[in-house]
Amino acid sequence: MVFTGNVNVGLKKRKPSTYRLAMINTLIGKKIGMTQVYDAQNVLVPVTVVEAGPNSVVQVKTLEIDGYNAVQLGFSAQKAKNASKAELNHAKKAGLEVAPRVLSEVRLADKPTQKAGDVITVDAFKEGQLVDITGITKGKGFAGVVKRFRVAGGPATHGSMFHRRIGSIGMRQTPGRVWKNQAMPGHMGQVKRTLQNLTVVKIVAEKNLILVKGAIPGANGDDVIVRTAIKGQPKGAK
Repeated sequence: MVFTGNVNVGLKKRKPSTYRLAMINTLIGKKIGMTQVYDAQNVLVPVTVVEAGPNSVVQVKTLEIDGYNAVQLGFSAQKAKNASKAELNHAKKAGLEVAPRVLSEVRLADKPTQKAGDVITVDAFKEGQLVDITGITKGKGFAGVVKRFRVAGGPATHGSMFHRRIGSIGMRQTPGRVWKNQAMPGHMGQVKRTLQNLTVVKIVAEKNLILVKGAIPGANGDDVIVRTAIKGQPKGAK
């Protein structure tokens, strides 16, 4: 079954929010890890293994009732003791016995043809196509400007007393304040990032796996969003 739409890329268990409208294939998955495989030209290619789906259609929204067309996808079942009554009842309306751990909404340009309870699999993708993958990068804790923004820092000579500090961040009278977006020490990593135009090297349908060329955001086991590339197209594609 091919599912078209654009998913809300919020990966935490939260109320789905608005995102861009487009007609593209989308799946919620989990990063397994990296390995390497040989392609058709017998070239060793580094790949990231993603467990993409299966995704259950938990809710269908229409323009007449909800004001917009969308489908809510669920991925990975959570333990019943960890799910609230609202989550369990929401899943039961779709005919699901357990509540999904991750819920994300996919907006559609037209009225959804899917129904609550339908299952979306990796059949929505094919080998050789380009995809965009969204995830939460690894958190690296508190970091200074030298590590966080690659600031040069001060002299490394003995006695300078100024090595890895930030230094001056503004003028006195003009502008008399610190500019917005000034590079400062702070929390590094753990932000939402999207890598575009990654090639699907191989699909293992029986195990719901997609092998994507290169690295993707996040640590092993983190949730990711896999969708058809919105900019790039495979070579030779019309």
